[in-house]
This record gives sequence, structure tokens and C-alpha cells, in this order.
Amino acid sequence: MNRFAYTRQDHLIRGIVLPIFVLILNSILLESIYWHDWRLFIITTAISSFIYYFHWFTNNAIALWIHRLYPSYHQFALRALVSYILVSCSSSTITFVIFQLYKLVGYTLVYERQVWAFGFVLGVVILVASIYEGTNALEQWKKYFIESESLKKAQLQSQLEVLKNQVNPHFLFNSLNSLGSLIEEDPKQASRFLDELSSVYRYLLRTNDQDLVELHTEIQFIQSYFNLLHTRHGSSLQLVMDIDPSFHQHQIPPLTLQLLVENAVKHNIILPDQELVVQIRTDENGELLVSNNLQRKKVRVLSNGVGLNNILTKYRMLGQASPRIEEQDGQFMVTLPLILQA
Repeated sequence: MNRFAYTRQDHLIRGIVLPIFVLILNSILLESIYWHDWRLFIITTAISSFIYYFHWFTNNAIALWIHRLYPSYHQFALRALVSYILVSCSSSTITFVIFQLYKLVGYTLVYERQVWAFGFVLGVVILVASIYEGTNALEQWKKYFIESESLKKAQLQSQLEVLKNQVNPHFLFNSLNSLGSLIEEDPKQASRFLDELSSVYRYLLRTNDQDLVELHTEIQFIQSYFNLLHTRHGSSLQLVMDIDPSFHQHQIPPLTLQLLVENAVKHNIILPDQELVVQIRTDENGELLVSNNLQRKKVRVLSNGVGLNNILTKYRMLGQASPRIEEQDGQFMVTLPLILQA
């Protein structure tokens, strides 16, 4: 069985604590005569040092067994309690043996001094065990925390991949529905729509494995995507953009703007006399504001929940501040934090 060491400094601690412990213990037992009788000093110091040195290893073996019995980080309290009881019992037994050895070599011990010595031994043993158990618990907590964070990160990454995979079929399904309608209404427009769709879908496939894309790239994409929508809705749907070039290198989750524009189109009336205007702009706080005038459809629109929830979840999983969603003065606005990575 390997010797159990709570910390790497175990040898140093033993080398410092044990000599001091022996000197104080013998001073309690033998009082001032311990320091004035060199023969007594040498014999008692040798006996107690030898026995307590090997007893240290005994307590370490006990600790090893306890840690194997209760290995979990969550079993710290139970492990500490059992450790205190067992090392106290073993230390009390060893101390009693030392008392008897002192008597065998001819030294008379006062009962009260023995009681004080027992109290001192137990106090030191509990203190040392507490330091070691506390240090070990801290190391276990660090390991548990790191493993927990790694697992959490892996789970979030897995969820993020699920969200990405939701967007592709969702986007394709809506686009094919639009294409199907155009084929019947205007075949030429349907052909142009198909060309734009191919271009847009290439971008979608290219960014599918990315958690973030630069803002200027997403802006270029949303312009292409808006061409798809404009093919069907004409001038009834307007896009107004005011992007400060200094924010072009900032990043956002891919397809965020597409989801917001799609959300606006899905839930609002778009007619020649009721134009829907989508605005995308940056502000001085380094945020991207996406807004549209509210003119909700009277018929309730069936929603599968991919849109806004998808965006909020992506930002949360990336450890970023959550976007703000507001309705005021007839406008629906989503404020997106722009991410600048070092």
C-alpha cells in the first residue's frame, strides 16, 4: 500500500511539526526537569520521536483507507468525521504506550500531566487532520469544478450544434414554400429566386460549423437574403441599414439577422399600403439594433419557436450578455451585443 500524502508538502510538514510536537509533549509530561536532565531529555525525546514518526505513517494509512471508502467530493463531511474518530483513537493509544515506556525506563508521570498531554495530542492530531483534509477537499473541489465546467461546456456545445441543425431545415422549408408559391404566380421571378436561394444557402452551409461570424459578413448575407424576400414582396418590404464601419470586425452568431428579419416578415402584414420597414443599425455602445414597425397579422401565425429563443440561447451558450427585446412607440426592437474577440 502506498503511503497517503494529502499534499506535496507532506515531508516538510512532518519535518517541522513532529520535532516541535515532541518537545512540547515532553515538556507537558515531565515539566522543567525535561530541559535540565540531559539523560532524560535524550531518552524521552528518542522514544517519542521514534514512535510518533512511525505513527504519522499509521495515520496516513488510516487516511488512505478512509479516502478509498469515501472518495467522493460530496462525502467530505463524513470522511472528515470518520478520520477524526480513528486518528484520535490511534493517537490516544500510542500516547498511552509512550506513558508506559516512560514508566518502564524509570520516570514517574503525574496523572494531571498525563491528562494535559492527552489533550495536547488530540488537539494537534485534530488540527493537522483538519489542515490535510481541508487541503485535500480544496484540491478535490478544484478538480470537481474543472470537470463540471468541462462537462457543462461540452453539453452547451452539443446544444448549440442542435440549434444550428434546427436552422438549416427550418430555413430551407420556408424558402421552398416561397419558391413553390412563386412557381405558380410568376415563373421568371421563381427562377431569380432560385438563383438567390442557391447563393444564400451556400453561405448557410459555410457558416454552419462556426459559432461566430464577422458583422460585415453577416450584413452581406442579409442583403442577399433580403433579395429573396424582395422578389416576393416587392417594395412593400423595405430594408434600411446604417452600420458604422468601425464595427465591421465585431462578431455575432451566424444567421442571427436572418432569423430576426424572418420573424418580422412572418408576424407582420406586408401590403403596398402597409409597408414593413426593417432597420438594422449600430449605436455608440457597440450594439446592433434590429427593429421593424409593428403591424401584426390578425390571424395568429403558427410558430415553432426557433426564432427569438434560438438567438437568446445562442448568446447564453456563448457566455455573452443576452439580447434585449422591446416593444415601444409602435416598434419591435431587438438589441444585439456585438462581440469583439481578442
